[in-house]
Amino acid sequence: MSDASVPAAVELIGITKRFPGLTANDGIGFQLNRGEIHALLGENGAGKSTLMNILFGLYQPDEGEIRIHGQSTVINGPSRAIELGIGMVHQHFKLVQTFTVADNIVLGSEPAAAGGLRLKKKEAEARVRELSAKYGLEVDPQLRVERISVGMQQRVEILKTLYRGADILILDEPTAVLTVGEIEELMLILRRLTAEGKSIILITHKLKEIMKASDRVTVIRRGKAVGTVRTEQTSEGELAAMMVGRPVTIHERGRRRAPGGIVLEMNGLSMQGERGRPVLHGVSFSVREGEIVGIAGVDGNGQHELVEAVTGLAAVSSGTVRIGGHDMTNRPPGELLRAGIAHIPEDRHKHGLILDFTLGENMVLGGHSSSMYSQYGFLRRKSIEREAQLLVERFDVRTPGIQYTARTLSGGNQQKAIIARELSRGPKLIVAVQPTRGLDIGAIAFVHERLLAAREEGKAILLVSYELDELFSLSDRVLVMCGGAVMGELDARQRDDEMLGLMMCGRIDKRSEEVLGHDGNRPQTVR
Repeated sequence: MSDASVPAAVELIGITKRFPGLTANDGIGFQLNRGEIHALLGENGAGKSTLMNILFGLYQPDEGEIRIHGQSTVINGPSRAIELGIGMVHQHFKLVQTFTVADNIVLGSEPAAAGGLRLKKKEAEARVRELSAKYGLEVDPQLRVERISVGMQQRVEILKTLYRGADILILDEPTAVLTVGEIEELMLILRRLTAEGKSIILITHKLKEIMKASDRVTVIRRGKAVGTVRTEQTSEGELAAMMVGRPVTIHERGRRRAPGGIVLEMNGLSMQGERGRPVLHGVSFSVREGEIVGIAGVDGNGQHELVEAVTGLAAVSSGTVRIGGHDMTNRPPGELLRAGIAHIPEDRHKHGLILDFTLGENMVLGGHSSSMYSQYGFLRRKSIEREAQLLVERFDVRTPGIQYTARTLSGGNQQKAIIARELSRGPKLIVAVQPTRGLDIGAIAFVHERLLAAREEGKAILLVSYELDELFSLSDRVLVMCGGAVMGELDARQRDDEMLGLMMCGRIDKRSEEVLGHDGNRPQTVR
């Protein structure tokens, strides 16, 4: 609860920022009280990142005023923001992997010995230990960053801001790459920071985390602040409606049919990465008709390579991939497409669309050589346009016209276009990777509805997502990957976050029910 006699830690008054053809922030007002966690919520492109970049000095506002602890100020760059006690923890960490924790934390503000030519290493490490102990961060300053977990790297980023004297912290999507356990630990850390008088702005699209962690929420929609509410007085549904401007229905798993025959079968799949480094280790599982199998795990634990193996984008060194009973191991993507695989890729720009092709051309990409769309080596433009228009209407792809390039569409409509194209082919197997990344909650609901409908039509679906709520709300079974191996399987209807977190970080292997020792090698039987 804020004290009216104490000025706000941050007050943004009438902030406006224009870019060519776009008003990113339109007269936004925002207030962060001392000692609170204030969540900033908005769909992709709503303007929340622009607003925080203004506060951190990366952009200059065209209009408006910034007050820090009641004093009007101009923040003309990050150095000035740091002087004012503002620190920003970016979604993608900015750490030197080969440096130690202490080296990274003091980088740019190193304590030097007399003459200024030599780093006072012991003094730097002592200061890092002091801060780490004070805020319960538990970071060893002598460890190299390349040897610590992603969650620990985030702690290093937070320590960097504290070392520079920050009492106002901006955290941009801080849980995007964390395990369940690491998310819980982060929430405790944030509460310790506010108990010490720090003030935190939390940028996230995860409604459950907002409800759990924040004191207040400000919602931004299309560049305008549409409201600020106390978290204890709102709900996920109300926040979702504020964010997109209408009530949103979240679709969840509902079963009307039992799974059918096996469509995808992987047996002993292994793959070598750069310099012969193994990236997949004996992966075996199957996906049946009318079933969604989810893949959980921290990013970088073999999910990307698994998808490449199934879709023909990379070769495996051993093992088999069977589609509908036929061996399709190491077959090219075109052949796999004809065998009935649809692919909703993680990177829609790199693998999903040709951005400078028209929307109509993208809608038939991959099937453009069929007699329906080409004849005697020439494209049948009328047929392409007719089919594209039908898909645009059926899947609610919002575009000025199918003759416009894919580049002109928003991220959500680009994703809808890919889903429309892939599902319209009548596939046996749908490989969906991060299908809702960067989408607002309305577009997310649309994608979920389409995937569930495809399952009820008897399609087999392999769903790879780093959003655990998405995985467990859609999937029938969830496989957990760590270090390129499948650690085990969980029933999606009986979610156990503690077990899930242990499996995701490799501490429990459900296949043998073993808990690994601290060195990762000495198993102890689970009692």
